[in-house]
Amino acid sequence: MKTPRYLVDDLYMADPAVHLFDGKLYIYPSHDIESGIPENDNGDHFDMRDYHVYSMESIDGAVVDHGVVLDVKNIAWAGRQLWDCDVAFKNGKYYMYFPLKDQTDIFRIGVAVSDCPEGPFVPLDSPMKGSYSIDPCVLRDDDGSYYMYFGGLWGGQLQRYRNNKAIECGCEPGEDEPALPSRVVKLSDSMLEFGEEPRGVQILDENGQLLKAGDHDRRFFEASWIHKYKGKYYFSYSTGNTHKLCYAVGDSPYGPFTYKGVILTPVVGWTTHHSIVEFKGKWYLFHHDCVPSGGKTWLRSLKVVEIEYREDGTIQTIDGGGE
Repeated sequence: MKTPRYLVDDLYMADPAVHLFDGKLYIYPSHDIESGIPENDNGDHFDMRDYHVYSMESIDGAVVDHGVVLDVKNIAWAGRQLWDCDVAFKNGKYYMYFPLKDQTDIFRIGVAVSDCPEGPFVPLDSPMKGSYSIDPCVLRDDDGSYYMYFGGLWGGQLQRYRNNKAIECGCEPGEDEPALPSRVVKLSDSMLEFGEEPRGVQILDENGQLLKAGDHDRRFFEASWIHKYKGKYYFSYSTGNTHKLCYAVGDSPYGPFTYKGVILTPVVGWTTHHSIVEFKGKWYLFHHDCVPSGGKTWLRSLKVVEIEYREDGTIQTIDGGGE
């Protein structure tokens, strides 16, 4: 499957987290609606209020909508904006991790639990202690440990934190200073809390130096995803204002990761968000663009396309069809 396929045509869905559960692919996207709010860099025009779950038994087959599985009105600590989520499975339970602004308009990460991959998910009464920012992604490593990656700049509020503490001036570093990193944290055995203090995800250039904040074509902005291929950890992410999906490779879930290249060139729309999953012996990139909405960056549609690895483990770049 070398031609991208749109997956949902009756609703606008974005930011797909995709996992293989019980022999099926399950898609956990955010749900875009027309908010009527003017577009801005803080993302106020994104007014997502609930989550649907979709499943697929084959990559070219039917996409089944399991309906609303979590609604902001059922979350006790909710303010607004249910941005992208991820789901992990452990000991018979499915754990949904979701970013949501609390009643002071600060992003926290919440947890909701289900007995089934298709939900519904029941949220806990409070967000995860010590959590902040957006874009949670969870890796189950081969030894059964679970790691969460999270963080996003600008509207994702990551620039407001240093060493896991809020700061007075929420600015990005200078262009010649190291870029703000995504965060990685090992989860507790309960899957409901951080098991340690989050660490910065170091992304190095070809000379072993940290990528700089001014390196907008390569530095991390948002949309962390992690997968393993032939024993290596592939950390992929969006560059945000330069609209690329890039990746870096390392030997540990904590990194450091060495930058390797671009997975997806810009799509139609402000940026993109993705997941990478193996299914029936092939690898697929799930992402979104704004073609069906006529380029409205806040009304996005899900896509899937096959990705290919070269013999040296690098990923062939896919044309996103945008700028």
